[in-house]
Amino acid sequence: MQPFVKLTGVAVPLDRVNVDTDQIIPKQFLKRVERTGFGQFLFYDWRFLADGSENPDFVLNDPRYRGASILVAGHNFGCGSSREHAAWSLLDYGFRVVIAPSFADIFYNNCFKNGILLVTLPEDAVRTLMDAAARGVAVTVDLERQVVETAEGVSWGFEIDPFRRKCLLEGLDDIGLTLQHEDAIASYEAKRKDDPLAVFAGR
Repeated sequence: MQPFVKLTGVAVPLDRVNVDTDQIIPKQFLKRVERTGFGQFLFYDWRFLADGSENPDFVLNDPRYRGASILVAGHNFGCGSSREHAAWSLLDYGFRVVIAPSFADIFYNNCFKNGILLVTLPEDAVRTLMDAAARGVAVTVDLERQVVETAEGVSWGFEIDPFRRKCLLEGLDDIGLTLQHEDAIASYEAKRKDDPLAVFAGR
């Protein structure tokens, strides 16, 4: 997993509440077994018209937000089904941070396991960020300092679980965490090979 320490980039104001995972990545695109390749389908029903052309009224199609890495959204972002593809599609599109007043629980966990930082801020702070993003003001998210700030000098602190913070800073997903104990696992397996009953005898 790619470590996340600090990011300065373009923020997209997605001024909608209750954005569910079927809007983030519609069900018809959940056929891939890889984690990549979903970005092209992100927000598909909003990004594209019936004839397959881009919807000029959807914010991600605004030329000012091409290449954006920070998404600012309304309450209850990521509600609906538990599909992990929602996190995969955001990451594959290029988002490393989503900022909102609240998130759905399963989506919240899925994002952190895939290297996306979710920042919960009060509604008035999110509104200020959306207004700044609409003016093209760059936003910086600093995980070490736990601060979000705009290029105009407005900033907010945010809370994050210490374990999630450590995993993001060091780029550790579940496999990476397990591999930190590789020597101990190898030692155990070698001992178990010589004494198959050791696991039952507690040796």
